Amino acid sequence: MGIILGIDIGGSATKAAGIDENNTLIGTLRVTADHPRTSAYGVLGRFLEEHHLKTGDISRIALTGLGSTFFDGDLASIPTVCVAEIDSIARGGLSIAGLARALVVSMGTGTAFIRADGENILHLGGSGVGGGTLCGLGKRFLGTGNVPQLSALASAGDRAKADLTIADLQAREIPGLTSRLTASNFGRETGGSSPADEAAALFNMIYETVGVMAAFALSRDSIRDVVLTGSLASLPQAKETFDVFNSLPQVFGPRYLIPENAAFATAIGAAQSLLSPNPQIP
Repeated sequence: MGIILGIDIGGSATKAAGIDENNTLIGTLRVTADHPRTSAYGVLGRFLEEHHLKTGDISRIALTGLGSTFFDGDLASIPTVCVAEIDSIARGGLSIAGLARALVVSMGTGTAFIRADGENILHLGGSGVGGGTLCGLGKRFLGTGNVPQLSALASAGDRAKADLTIADLQAREIPGLTSRLTASNFGRETGGSSPADEAAALFNMIYETVGVMAAFALSRDSIRDVVLTGSLASLPQAKETFDVFNSLPQVFGPRYLIPENAAFATAIGAAQSLLSPNPQIP
C-alpha cells in the first residue's frame, strides 16, 4: 500500500499522520504517554489498528519533534528516519493552508515561529508561552491542568469579567481599534469573576501573546498570512481570539488562519518530506 507515517513526538502528546504516495491524507491520530518511545510505538499500533493495516503496509516512517532524539534506527522494523522539526512545521503548515508562503506558528508546549517561503525556511525564534503555560497556570489557579476540562470551563465563561478591554477605557469607538481588544490581561480589579471567566481570560492571554508576537515578526515583511498550527490552534477559544485579530483592518496586522488538521500539521509535514519528488505546495 505504501503508506508514509509521520510521527510528531512532542513534550505533552504524540501525533501521527499517514499519507499515501500521492500525498493523500489517510488519517491522523493523537496519543499521550510518559516516554517518547512508548508514545511512538503506541501511536503506530493504534494507527494500524484503527485503519485495519499491517506493519507491511507502512513503507516508511518519519519521526520529528524533540522526542525523536530518543530514537536511533528503525521503528518496528519499518524504515525510519528523523526529520528536522522546523522543516516539518513549515512544510505541513503551508500544505494544510494551501499557501506558497506564510509565517507558520506552531503552538505546542511552547510556541515556534517559522517563516516559510517555498523551500526557504527560517526559524525566527520561539516563546515559552504555549500549552505548557496553559496547563501550568490552570493547575495552579483553577485546580486542573487538563486541557479539555479547561476548554470546557472557558466556554462557559466571559473573559471580560477578568480582563480590562478597550471598551472599559474609552467613551466611544476609535476607528480601526475594536472595543473587544484587551487593554490589560486579568486587569479588572473589581472582582466578581468566576473560575470559568478566569479560564476564558487565560486562553485569551496565551492566544493574544502569540498573535501579537506573530504580528511583530511580520511588521517589516511582505508576508501577510499567519498559519496557526498545533493542538492549541484546534480549540474553540483560538478561533474566538483570532477572529478579533482578523476583525481589524489588515493594515494593522496580518491575516490569521486555522486550517483543518492544524493539530497535525507537523506530523503531516514530516510524512510529506519523504515523498519523492517533494510535494508541490498549492
